[in-house]
Amino acid sequence: MSEPSHRRRLLVLAICCMSLLIVSIDNTVLNVALPSMQKDLDASLAGLQWTIDAYTLVLAGLLMLAGSTADRIGRRKVFMAGLVVFTIGSVLCSLAPSLELLVAFRMVQAVGGSMLNPVAMSIITNTFTDPRERARAIGVWGGVIGISMAAGPLVGGLLVDSVGWRSIFWINLPVGLAALLLTFRYVPESRAPRARRPDPVGQLLVIALLGSLTYAIIEAPDSGATELLVLAGIALAALAALLRYEPRRDEPLIDLRFFRSAPFSGATVVAVSAFAALGGFLFLSTLHLQNVRGLDALHAGLWMLPMAAMTLVCGPLSGRLVGSRGPRLSLLVAGTAMTASGVLFAAFDAESANTALVAGYLLFGLGFGFVNAPITNTAVSGMPRAQAGVAAAVASTSRQIGQTLGVAVVGAVLASGVGASPYRDAFASAARPAWWIITGCGVVVLVVGAVTSGPWARRTAERTARRLEKQEARTAAEVRA
Repeated sequence: MSEPSHRRRLLVLAICCMSLLIVSIDNTVLNVALPSMQKDLDASLAGLQWTIDAYTLVLAGLLMLAGSTADRIGRRKVFMAGLVVFTIGSVLCSLAPSLELLVAFRMVQAVGGSMLNPVAMSIITNTFTDPRERARAIGVWGGVIGISMAAGPLVGGLLVDSVGWRSIFWINLPVGLAALLLTFRYVPESRAPRARRPDPVGQLLVIALLGSLTYAIIEAPDSGATELLVLAGIALAALAALLRYEPRRDEPLIDLRFFRSAPFSGATVVAVSAFAALGGFLFLSTLHLQNVRGLDALHAGLWMLPMAAMTLVCGPLSGRLVGSRGPRLSLLVAGTAMTASGVLFAAFDAESANTALVAGYLLFGLGFGFVNAPITNTAVSGMPRAQAGVAAAVASTSRQIGQTLGVAVVGAVLASGVGASPYRDAFASAARPAWWIITGCGVVVLVVGAVTSGPWARRTAERTARRLEKQEARTAAEVRA
C-alpha cells in the first residue's frame, strides 16, 4: 500500500480525533450533570460514582482485547463498529428511566468506546510513520482532550439547565454519525502482518481484577469487613493468576515483555496517576461548585473553563516539545503543575477563595495538558509497528484504570466524611484528604516521569524493541514453516 499524502494523513488524524472528542466530551459533560442526575434519579454518592466508573471499568477491561482484535481483523472495521455501538449506547442512556438502567447503558457505551481510542491511536501510529510527525499528531490528539474539557462543561451546563441531563447524550449522535461516514470514505484499512490469537482467559482475569477492586473501593463505606476481604482476595487471586498465566502464552493479552522498557513502564504508571488525579479532581470540583457553592450547571462549567483552556493550549505544545526534545521536560512540567494545584486545595483551601480557585484550576489544566503527549508517544514509539494496537491499548487501559480508581477512591474518602449526600458544612474537611491523594498523584507523575525519561531508560526501550521484533520474526517463521 502506498504512503498516503500529507493532506490525507491530516484528514485521517481529524477523523480519529472525532472519536476521541465524543468519548472525552461524554465524560466531562457527565460530571457537570451529576447533581441533576442525583436529584432526578434519587441517587446516592456511590450511585454517582457508578455512573462514571461503570463506563471506565468496562472500557479498561476491554481496551486490550479491542486493540489486539483490531490488529488481527482490521483497524477500520473495528473502529467503525465502535462508533456504531457507542452511538447506540448514547441513545439508550438518554432514555434510561432509572439509575440502574443508566449504569447498564453506560456499560454499552463503554463496549463501543473500547473500540475507538486505542484503535484510533493505532491508525495514527501506522499513518504517521515519521517520529516527529507522529509526536505532533499525538500532540493534536492530546489537544482534543482540552477541547472536550472546554466544550463539555459549557455545552453540558447549557443543556442541563435548558433541556435536562438526558440531553447531554444527544451530542454524541451527530459527531458519531459524521465520524462513521468519514471513516468509511477516507480511512484506509490496516492490520498487523500476522494475526494474534485471542486470549479469553487473560481477558476474564483482567475483568475480575478491575471489577472486584473497583467494587471494593466504591462500596467500602457501606460494606462489612468480610465482604471487603472477599473482594480483595478475588483481586489478589486474579492478579497472581494473570502474572503467572500471561508469560506462558506465545501471544498474551498483556505482553509483560513491554514492561521491560523503563519508558513504557513509566508511561503506564504516569497514565494511571495523572488520570486518577483528573477523575478525582473533576468529581470533587463538580460537587463543590454545585452542591456547596450552589451554582447551576452552566455557571459551574464556566468556573472550570480556565482548566479546560490550559489543557487545550498545552496539549499541542507538549506534542511539539516531545517531538523536538523528548518526553522529559513535558513530564516535569506536568508533575510540578499538578502537584502545585493539589497543594493549593489540600493545604490552602483554594476552593474557599475565588482567586486561589482559579489558580488551582489553571495549574491543573497546565499539568494535565502537558502529560498526555508524552504518555502516548512513549507507549507506542518504542514498540514494533505490528503491535501498535496492543501497545496503545495498554496506554489507554492505564488511563481508564487511573480514572476509575481516582473516582472510586476520592468518592469513598468523601462519602466516609460527609455521608450519602454532601452538604456545605462538612464538605471542606471531608474533601481535604481527597485533595492530598490528588497531590500525591502529581508527585508520582513528577518523580516517575523524571526517572524513566533519562538516557538509561531509553536504552532499555531500544533493547526491548529489538527483542520483541526478533521474537515476532521467529514466531512468523515458525508459522510459515
